[in-house]
Amino acid sequence: MSRKRRMFDIDIPEEDATDFPAGKVESRRGPMAAAISETAESARDRAKVEAQIRAENDALAQEHVRLKRAGLITDMIALDAIDAHKLIRDRKPVADFELAELVASIRDVGLSNPIRVEPAGEGRYELIQGWRRLSAYRQLLEETGDDETWGRIPAGIAARGDQLESLYRRMVDENLVRKDISFAEMAQLAVHYAMDPLTAENDPEKAVAILFKSAGYQKRSYIRNFIPLVERLGEALLYPQEIPRALGLSLSQRLDEVPGLVAAIKSELKDWDTRSITDELGVLRRYAGQGAEPSAAEDAPRPAPAAPQSAAKAKTTFQLQRPQGSAKCTAANGRLEIRLPRDFSAVDRRKLEAAVAAMLDQIE
Repeated sequence: MSRKRRMFDIDIPEEDATDFPAGKVESRRGPMAAAISETAESARDRAKVEAQIRAENDALAQEHVRLKRAGLITDMIALDAIDAHKLIRDRKPVADFELAELVASIRDVGLSNPIRVEPAGEGRYELIQGWRRLSAYRQLLEETGDDETWGRIPAGIAARGDQLESLYRRMVDENLVRKDISFAEMAQLAVHYAMDPLTAENDPEKAVAILFKSAGYQKRSYIRNFIPLVERLGEALLYPQEIPRALGLSLSQRLDEVPGLVAAIKSELKDWDTRSITDELGVLRRYAGQGAEPSAAEDAPRPAPAAPQSAAKAKTTFQLQRPQGSAKCTAANGRLEIRLPRDFSAVDRRKLEAAVAAMLDQIE
């Protein structure tokens, strides 16, 4: 049985040939072609949007890095996550009478100026600026036990990579703004900078030129004159920050001129832990010639045979490379110091004592 082919008539509407430009025929797209075209257009639009988003994200990332490097990215950082080992501070661990005022101010109105830290890895941060503000928060936490209020401090997080000299300069310039910073404290900072194993300069007087570029020539000269005082008497003084400029300059000069003067001052101040600022300054004025001079027979111990002035100022410095970094060593009369980027308080006390005893036995 044969099948009959069915024929379908398709009526195409007739159109005037003049509706089409010469040489062109209107193309007719089916549903599939239209879908493909729409998909391509959508993909181009999506790619354009994605490119705009990536450009915006790149700009935001660059702005974040810029703000972070400027220390303008602020977060609440736990106090126990902040270390203060990178920069040797200018203030001795003695009574800070103005800290109580800062504590009271922060307790009443809060912290108006965040501290500044940089990431140290493993969730820890290194303090760059704000030692007294951090100390105030720690005191408030200790006094109140309120970890929710005082256990975290606002901190500007700076990007890592700033040179150590720049960090010291920032700390110095911030302190210079304060009216209460003394010449003894500035001289002590120069001494600490020279002793820091991570700095290239070993001479405290040259360190003054590095750290105090913003200060005038005369002020830098005063700081240098205080260096012998803090180097030779710093450990014996409770209130070095209270020494007036004139007294410090006079006393520093007398230390070089009068043999045995350092030993005499240390002897008088030894074990006198209850002395006041007035008491200590009175002793220094007497030995500086600004008050009653102590008699050689009564107050001042008989000095040892006089040594040449150059011997009194003699000091040996050298560096040793250790696995933890460069150890900066300073040997002087009655003092041997080792500066190394390591927390010696974490070493077992008995092991530390044995090591120091063995070292002293070797140099006997």
